[in-house]
Amino acid sequence: MRKLFIVLFFTFFYSSVFSIETPAKQAILYDYETNTVIFEKNSDELMSPSSMSKIMTIYYVFKKIKEGEVALDDEFEISKKAWKKGGSRMFLNLGSKVKVEDLIRGIIVQSGNDACIAIAEGISGSEDLFVEELNLLAKELGLRNSSFTNSTGWPDPDHLMTIRDLLTITIRTIEDFPELYHYYSEKEFTYNDIKQMNRNPLLFSSLSSDGLKTGHTSLGGYGLVATVKKEDRRLILILNGLSSSRNRTKESERLIKIGFNQFENIIVSEKGKSLIKVPVWAGNKKSIKLLADNKISLTVPKRLKKNLKFKIKYQSPIIPPVKKHQKVGKLVIEKKNGELLKEFDLLSSDNVKKIGFFSKILLNLKYLLLGESIISK
Repeated sequence: MRKLFIVLFFTFFYSSVFSIETPAKQAILYDYETNTVIFEKNSDELMSPSSMSKIMTIYYVFKKIKEGEVALDDEFEISKKAWKKGGSRMFLNLGSKVKVEDLIRGIIVQSGNDACIAIAEGISGSEDLFVEELNLLAKELGLRNSSFTNSTGWPDPDHLMTIRDLLTITIRTIEDFPELYHYYSEKEFTYNDIKQMNRNPLLFSSLSSDGLKTGHTSLGGYGLVATVKKEDRRLILILNGLSSSRNRTKESERLIKIGFNQFENIIVSEKGKSLIKVPVWAGNKKSIKLLADNKISLTVPKRLKKNLKFKIKYQSPIIPPVKKHQKVGKLVIEKKNGELLKEFDLLSSDNVKKIGFFSKILLNLKYLLLGESIISK
């Protein structure tokens, strides 16, 4: 009889669960290499994203550049609407023509609202049309709870995002535009003889951040989307709802340091590595290996001493036909109390065909006489 078979793979022992608190109203700390959320707070709560939503504006610009519809040396004319816009500014001159590359720097480094409107009008003809396209793109990217009403992050009760959506667009920016991402690490930019410094405090700390964007509105408080790469780890931190820029700096440094100092990555298996050999019933092979679909790794607290259980689950025996690299099992990682942490698909190492009718009769007879050992690995 076919049954669910569970193999206890191995167990780690740690001391105590590491708990993190923050005064931020919304927060998430994420390990990019292991796809692990280390800590989150109200990550699906709608909030005013302020200038952090400029990451979405820049993503769309990068997309247009990658697709060949816009070039870095293209020039856009500065309209009265862009020129008059308040808040953070690049200090563009009315009627002047400005290169796309300068506008990108004006948005990322200087957080220029005037640059956002100029680039929105240059790409889509108007900011309103640009915003419509942003909302369509948000759905394509899987931003489930984002609603854009402008290109700048200007306070608006209907201009909303979640911390989780900001994480999604940050990850996509890093992955989709490696050749353009470097603009986020620039510490200063001078335009119109006005030098402005990047507002991201982690760029100037010992942590050596390489992006991304700060934000502040009366609706949302002080926020930050930041990423720090250190050796083989990259952490992404997103905060919002802090009371001051000083608190934002202190809290972002504190949480990033916790992420690197108190947590570590465990590599369970490289992609394609065989984890176990399992029996096959009535196939042209008696057994197959279960392979890791992708690199299997996770982030855990260094001082956690509770059991982390690693189990391999599959239906035993495997019944053909089975295709090579077909999903036939799972590696399940749990806490000692049974709480699920992660699951990873395991794939078949080989193609397995059904045996013929008469061979199957013979196999059944052998099974009746000799027992299940006939199909053991």
